[in-house]
Amino acid sequence: MHAVVKTVPGPGAVYEPWPFAPKPGLRDVQVRVEATSICGTDMQIYDWHELMAKRVKPPLVMGHEFAGKVVEAGKQVSDLREGDIVSGETHINCGRCFQCRTGNGHVCERMLLRGVDTGGCFAEYHTLHESSAWLNDKRIPIETASAQEPLGNAVHAASSADIPAHTVAVFGCGPIGACLIGLCKSFGASKIFGIDIVEYRLNLAKKMGGDVLIDGSKEKVVDTIMKMTDGRGVDVFFEMSGAPPSFEEGFRVLRPGGTAVLFGLPSKNVEFDVANWIVFKDANVQGVFGRRLWSTWYKTAEVLKAGEVDLSKVITHRFALEEFAKAFALMKSGRCGKIVMYPNRKPPS
Repeated sequence: MHAVVKTVPGPGAVYEPWPFAPKPGLRDVQVRVEATSICGTDMQIYDWHELMAKRVKPPLVMGHEFAGKVVEAGKQVSDLREGDIVSGETHINCGRCFQCRTGNGHVCERMLLRGVDTGGCFAEYHTLHESSAWLNDKRIPIETASAQEPLGNAVHAASSADIPAHTVAVFGCGPIGACLIGLCKSFGASKIFGIDIVEYRLNLAKKMGGDVLIDGSKEKVVDTIMKMTDGRGVDVFFEMSGAPPSFEEGFRVLRPGGTAVLFGLPSKNVEFDVANWIVFKDANVQGVFGRRLWSTWYKTAEVLKAGEVDLSKVITHRFALEEFAKAFALMKSGRCGKIVMYPNRKPPS
């Protein structure tokens, strides 16, 4: 089969023949990947950021977001059959450690990440354990099914704060941030500020329900938000970009007693003014990693079923898998929403 492979340490990747996906074990399923989407983590691996350079061990097939058709199921697989459409949870947990046994498998002590620590899904076929597979409703478009994980990230983040009737600032209006804005709108936020430095993504945030869009490269973010909140600041601050300036600006606009939800992954360490940003503000700070297993997936399925977030507005570009370099270049430009690649079919126009 063909796959997108990080062959050696350093920037870039190649599209090349790769050993076929392993024959499924007793509780594994082999999937024909129909759609696979690019995440910010994939971009960090592709660019070989410091955070991923310390963790990823080439050669490795990249990618972790996908949807596809089960072509073979192991003899002891209980709930999945050939022809089922599945997605996969990126966080591969052990099921046995303290975290897993106390309902916190998303922060498993032995956590492996698909496409980071283990072989990924930027390939024509992918094999995974049934415990990591999510059975999709066949009525969900295949590209929507492939992008459930980032929507799940937004659901997890939104569930970490009190949204109804509160003011919200979302720093970083990429695909996950845009989904989050849509969720905050549906949850009844009184005013939503979307902050980014790319006009395309600010327009995407507006489509998803952002009330006030601020270009951080042209405007004074803190002054604007404080003025529009009568000097009080926002009730909830979401950091979704990982960009160092957004941490400072976000905490500065957070009102005393407010909640900061941190999701973005900085490419390097960020300095924190703990006294002024957190202690003196009596701030509630919540880190968000991935999705809770599996409650967030069930919530996400209900969000899609209820139409609370229209993922079709977030998916903006489609490529064949072999065009991955074009896809990554576009993502790096920021002039896109979610990008979906198709390993086994021609991308829809």
